[in-house]
Amino acid sequence: MKKELSFLVMLICSLYFGQQTSFKFDFGGERVEKGFIPIHSTSKFDRKIGYGFMDISGLKSVDNGGNALTGDFITSDKPFYFSVAIPEGNYDIQLNLGDTKGTSETTVRVENRRLMLNDIKTKQGEIVEKTITVHVKDSIIRNQNGEKIGMVKLKPRETKYLHWDNLLTIEFNDKAPKVCSIIIQPNKTAKTIYLTGDSTVVDAQYEPWASWGQMLPYFFVPNEVVIANYAESGETLKAFEDRHRIDKIWTQIKSGDYLFIQFGHNDQKAGNSTKSGYRKRLKEWIQKAKQLGAIPVLVTSMNRRVFDDNNKIVNTLDDFPDAMREIAKEERVDLIDLNASSKTLFEAMGPEAAKKAFVYYPANAYPNQPNALADDTHFNPYGAYELAKCVVKSIVDQNLPLKKYISKNYKNFNLNKPDDVEKFHWPESVFMESLKPDGN
Repeated sequence: MKKELSFLVMLICSLYFGQQTSFKFDFGGERVEKGFIPIHSTSKFDRKIGYGFMDISGLKSVDNGGNALTGDFITSDKPFYFSVAIPEGNYDIQLNLGDTKGTSETTVRVENRRLMLNDIKTKQGEIVEKTITVHVKDSIIRNQNGEKIGMVKLKPRETKYLHWDNLLTIEFNDKAPKVCSIIIQPNKTAKTIYLTGDSTVVDAQYEPWASWGQMLPYFFVPNEVVIANYAESGETLKAFEDRHRIDKIWTQIKSGDYLFIQFGHNDQKAGNSTKSGYRKRLKEWIQKAKQLGAIPVLVTSMNRRVFDDNNKIVNTLDDFPDAMREIAKEERVDLIDLNASSKTLFEAMGPEAAKKAFVYYPANAYPNQPNALADDTHFNPYGAYELAKCVVKSIVDQNLPLKKYISKNYKNFNLNKPDDVEKFHWPESVFMESLKPDGN
């Protein structure tokens, strides 16, 4: 209690003089490492304190003795979520995982199920130290002096998201997650990859929906690169502007950062064409990014699961992929042709097996889901993971500058030999919803 009160005083001071950005948390029992904030199984999140677990039911503190920091841990038989009130920015998060008297198995995701660490297993008595780098954002648009000059116009559904809530939330999942400690520190040097796009890119909060953008962090080296996903379901290039999402990015992006642009599915809706502002806006975004010293990268929209009688993918995106390919040549910017790679990938799967990559589930597979789900546009975690590998493969195969930041988690990927869906590892989160995302 004494240490928690001292932290509260420290937090109040930090709020007065500027919000705190560095934290050290010791998870487990009563013994606490010097300089660390104690976290127990009863530490429920409180905004007045600024940290804690979203839900404490099922949490268990275990103390094996020995080292105060690594000799104890917190675990649960279900996913658990730890949140910290922290200003927007990039952060390195150092995690101690394991059990000095047992084994552990932990998957770590952040915010809206953004994959960071997958199936980290520790041997008997082993403690491992892992670092992840995370982008935290809020909806306030600020000028260079930090003064508020506008707001991102969030959709009602976004108000429930874990990435617009002025918190950093870490999800601990898997068969035996055991967390000993967390250290959070600002990262001022990492290259930031800003993602713009629609429901096929967004960090989807609810199972069974997922997109390639939320899988991408897993394939990049932490400390060096961080993924900042600003995509949202149902968005077009114009809507992304109208809701000031791109304005938010323009105030943050810096020289050497990247801007990935993938739009087409929603822009292609009735009444829109590549001649109705799509090309013009793309070129304006490219020029603006270059003016700010950032590196624009165009990403063609992936195909839908629509096959012809010969089991070949049918183009349902009109001339939008071609328009993006042409603009990439005209503006001399890099292109990730996800449209082409997804065609090869889905055809290798075949019409029926490809359903395993999309949201195809029988009725009652998820809570409050009386009807079967059959969606040929949106992906489940396995499909999103495969598409993220397509994006990384393009970076590697083209020898783009980002290639040197690809982590060892990426192995050579053969589009004609998709990963076995039965071997795909994805312990589901507690957030589930059968409602289809905006857009098609």
